[in-house]
Amino acid sequence: MGARYVIEDRGQPVGSIKTAWRAALVASGIDHCRPHDLRHTCATWLMQAGADQWHAAGFLGMGLDVLQRVYGHHHPDYMRTAVEALDRKRR
Repeated sequence: MGARYVIEDRGQPVGSIKTAWRAALVASGIDHCRPHDLRHTCATWLMQAGADQWHAAGFLGMGLDVLQRVYGHHHPDYMRTAVEALDRKRR
């Protein structure tokens, strides 16, 4: 994509992630948000979308056990076997 730096703005390297982050929040009109908040949102959205949990954990840079323990309840497969068992019982 033509970038020369990992993080740049108009072709110049960003010297401070914190300064750039604050500037982005001001420009967007967001009062408060930490980069870590976005990681939580991303993990939740990945689980809600039914993403492969092993791939999601790798994408987020966290262990599969952490992903399943903290965000697993958002996955559509969460408790699926329990619901299926109840459905079989009703028949």
